Amino acid sequence: MKKVLLLFTLIFVYNLNAQEIKFGKVSKEELEESLHPIDSTADASYLLKDRRTYFKYDMEDGFQVVTDYHERIKIYTKEGLDYATKKITYYTPDTGDAEKITSLKAYTYNLENGKITERKLLKKDIFEEHLNKYRSQKKITFPNVKEGSIIDIKYTLSSPYWGIQTVNFQYGIPVKQLNTQIEIPEYFVFSQRAKGFFNITPKQTSKEGSIDWTSKTRYKTGVGMGSTTKTEFTNHSKKFTVRIYNFDHENISPIKENEPFSGNVNNYRGGVEFELSGTRFPNSTYKNYATSWESVCKTIYNSSDFGSELEKSNYFKDDLTDLISIAKNDSDKIALIFQFVKSKVKWNEYYGKYTEKGVKKAYKEGVGNVAEINLMLTSMLRYAGVKANPVLTSTKNNGIPLFPTREGFNYVISKVYLSNGKYILLDATEALSGFNILPFRTLNWYGTEILENGNSQQVELIPSTLAEENNILHIKIDELGEVSGMLRKSLKGHSAMFYRQKNNLKKEEDLINSIEDKYNIEIEDFKILNKENLSKPIVQNLKFSGEDFIEEVNDKLYLSPLLFLVTKESPFKSKERSFPIDFGMPWQDQNSVSIIVPESYSIESYPDELAIGLPDNLGVFKYKVTVQNNKIKLFSVTQFNSNIIAPQHYLAVKDLYNQLIKKQTEKIVLTKI
Repeated sequence: MKKVLLLFTLIFVYNLNAQEIKFGKVSKEELEESLHPIDSTADASYLLKDRRTYFKYDMEDGFQVVTDYHERIKIYTKEGLDYATKKITYYTPDTGDAEKITSLKAYTYNLENGKITERKLLKKDIFEEHLNKYRSQKKITFPNVKEGSIIDIKYTLSSPYWGIQTVNFQYGIPVKQLNTQIEIPEYFVFSQRAKGFFNITPKQTSKEGSIDWTSKTRYKTGVGMGSTTKTEFTNHSKKFTVRIYNFDHENISPIKENEPFSGNVNNYRGGVEFELSGTRFPNSTYKNYATSWESVCKTIYNSSDFGSELEKSNYFKDDLTDLISIAKNDSDKIALIFQFVKSKVKWNEYYGKYTEKGVKKAYKEGVGNVAEINLMLTSMLRYAGVKANPVLTSTKNNGIPLFPTREGFNYVISKVYLSNGKYILLDATEALSGFNILPFRTLNWYGTEILENGNSQQVELIPSTLAEENNILHIKIDELGEVSGMLRKSLKGHSAMFYRQKNNLKKEEDLINSIEDKYNIEIEDFKILNKENLSKPIVQNLKFSGEDFIEEVNDKLYLSPLLFLVTKESPFKSKERSFPIDFGMPWQDQNSVSIIVPESYSIESYPDELAIGLPDNLGVFKYKVTVQNNKIKLFSVTQFNSNIIAPQHYLAVKDLYNQLIKKQTEKIVLTKI
């Protein structure tokens, strides 16, 4: 009963404190709070997440978009100390107008000997970092932060660009109090779209705004030598209506950013996207910014940094003519050109749908951004007589574009048509990618193909074929219960690319050591096939022995037939999940095992057959053991037919994994004859 009263008291104080939070004013109750009253597993929480975005007029620069932020964070655990470092990223292009961070203030509060102490953020605690030619970052390290501390920070972001940054409702930790106010003058028309799986209906009001300025008029009084010049100042004011949207909520559950197979959590985080549709200034006609995907694509295609770059070919003509002279057909041409571009021009790790220095210079220097490399690839394929078009995409970390906007795309790949009517997708920025094997960063739903006339059509980016891992395991058990065997592992599709990315640069000795440590075996023979041949699957063969796979009790031997291939732990541990599972691609793991039992033992028992199917044919797990004389055969397959599993099917996936683990860890029992 006392525990119930304590919890009730904590929640009461929690809600009481949620009424109003002023910067620089913390309570002793907040500092004494040792755990979150509603989510006891939280490492930290936002006591306040406050934001106000509004438009400010300047006579010289016109309208600026200003956002005031105030955040208060409570640290509960050692893991929560990660929030003692804050990064604020803002737009600072090498040329053009930049955003600014001003009025930055922050404090760390602690409770020491029953008294509240504060530590002010100093200049030495703020680090300015230039991330790239477009963005900078203020990295703030809060002083004297420890378990139980409260961090209080406020700052202002001013932007010359008429965009409203995404309004997010959910974060990686709970939010006690969310206050977001968006103020939009009547001159600006914004459309809104909800995103994610948590929504807040805004309270809409309005107020009067004004643009105030002073004009001056010079005139002369008197005549002749007695005249004087005077200046008259006149105050002016233009009134207008400001629409106000308030998104307020309390006790918002977190969207856990460390959940397995999350993809880009920002795609599923509850919030609202604002998109500028048009402007309607006094004494001016309405200017429409709203657009369709078709007009967006035509605008991009007509850019001198996109479409014009596709038309250039003189810089590679001679090299390409020699290169494809040995090609017997279009497939040979595609393979030769794809490999040539990958080896000729290295990616500088800059994204972009537009070229920066141009394809010609990138070709000459041997380095370029995404657009330069893949527009170059497309241009070369066209020159060689192969039909190819660029495809605009948005990488996983850039999110999914909800509006027809040029900013929704930050990447470009190439779509190549084959003689049989099918097509392949290529990305030459990744040295180990192959036909239809795109880097993981680009597997983000759909892309938009730009046709030669500037029209467009949607392209599915997710591969239709499975990423496959196929293990064939032959095991022999001797009279002493020791195990020896051979494993043949075959990897196809993205599974092969991921293996190459992880292991191709490793020395064979280091790779063998890592496998021995992982599987607890001793490798006697080892061989890898097709490391460099990207058109074929990776094949790994190894001969091994091990002593710790069998448990002997009272003349009986117990072993898991999958040995070191068994799945011992489920990646899905949360009770529930509010956003999808994102595998990135459909996949399949298949295991075929044959076990030779020593003649001095009989097979007493083995696991029963099991088959589990997910709703809507999303996936399946099958497990079957058969016995004949002194041989045991096992077949097991885990397969997911979709890259995305909706949150309503999370519990079904979690249950499949729990049953999979239970079945794979069941023992075969051998009895001494």
